[in-house]
Amino acid sequence: MSDANRMGAAEFARGTWLVTQRELGAVFDSGVAYVYTIAFALLANSIFMNEFFLTGNVDMTPWFELLPLLLAFFLPAISMRLWAEERKSRTVELLFTLPLRPMQAILGKYFAAIGMFKLFLATSLPIPIMLAVLGAPDWGLVVSGYIGLGLLGALFLAIGCLLSALSQDQIVAFVTTTLVAFLLVLSGNDGVVAVLDGLAPELALGSLLYEWISVVPHYDAFVGGVIELSSLVYFASLSAVALYGCGLVLERNRA
Repeated sequence: MSDANRMGAAEFARGTWLVTQRELGAVFDSGVAYVYTIAFALLANSIFMNEFFLTGNVDMTPWFELLPLLLAFFLPAISMRLWAEERKSRTVELLFTLPLRPMQAILGKYFAAIGMFKLFLATSLPIPIMLAVLGAPDWGLVVSGYIGLGLLGALFLAIGCLLSALSQDQIVAFVTTTLVAFLLVLSGNDGVVAVLDGLAPELALGSLLYEWISVVPHYDAFVGGVIELSSLVYFASLSAVALYGCGLVLERNRA
């Protein structure tokens, strides 16, 4: 039986929420949340405005297409502290002495990171508002694009949670998560795929990575307005595997 079933769903959710509140409070008290949010807002909105003034199109598609690279850098900065700092200061042992299941702590921290990410996305809302004033954007594309961004961010944060649990240093956690995130994004770049295929034509490594590993084909489906079951399964299953792996790592360290 799962942790949630053994202790009751309501109690499990309550403990998870307490950890989420603790994490969000720590982030905002330290001022980190404000710095990250302002930096993301400036960069993300500048990217859109630059594209908008060059083309004049009332369309967010080019912006959605560029965001994965920005998230591959910013989201590891959120996830790097989730467990690395706890392990370095040895407060993770104190956390697990509380009447909490390990998965409650993991999900609590993960949901706090998701909360930060939602704040990032909220800073981009002036973009669709401006487009609505200036023209008639395709709202189906806008909504599906944001859904894709949400799933992509959730995956990067889940991976960051796992890699943070594997490290006792925030910088190491940041670098490794960034590398993995960039691998998932760049393996969907046509130029990278062509180069890798050209290096080993018999293996077709670039095409293999694109089809089985890269986030790009799944994310692009959302950007194009198509919500596919296979893409939902891809993001949900990889995020779940990463969080489960985080649980295994913490249980091993706890033993």
